[in-house]
Amino acid sequence: MIGDGAYDSRENFCYLSERGIDPVIKVRKNSSFGAKGCMPRKVLVVRQLGDTARWRVRKGYGYRWLAELAFSSIKRVFGEHITSIRWRNIINELLLKASIYNLFMAMNL
Repeated sequence: MIGDGAYDSRENFCYLSERGIDPVIKVRKNSSFGAKGCMPRKVLVVRQLGDTARWRVRKGYGYRWLAELAFSSIKRVFGEHITSIRWRNIINELLLKASIYNLFMAMNL
């Protein structure tokens, strides 16, 4: 799970750890190195604050802009609204828009 600093809480780290999910969450710069009931967060704080640049590269943190770029491009081409009402049709509409966008992108290569 990738998240920004807003998701930096012991509850989130414990929740993700219990479910076997690897958290990629940027911790606060002044984070305590004490576990205080959540060892997974402590481990991440030690790794992250020890060498932030290496952690970012290893975990791929900081590439959210790629997804935001794709969503922004799709919205510019097709608009921000979905015309379907039923859930199944909403999914089909979004898949169709994404497929057409991918075809457009492939034609530019």
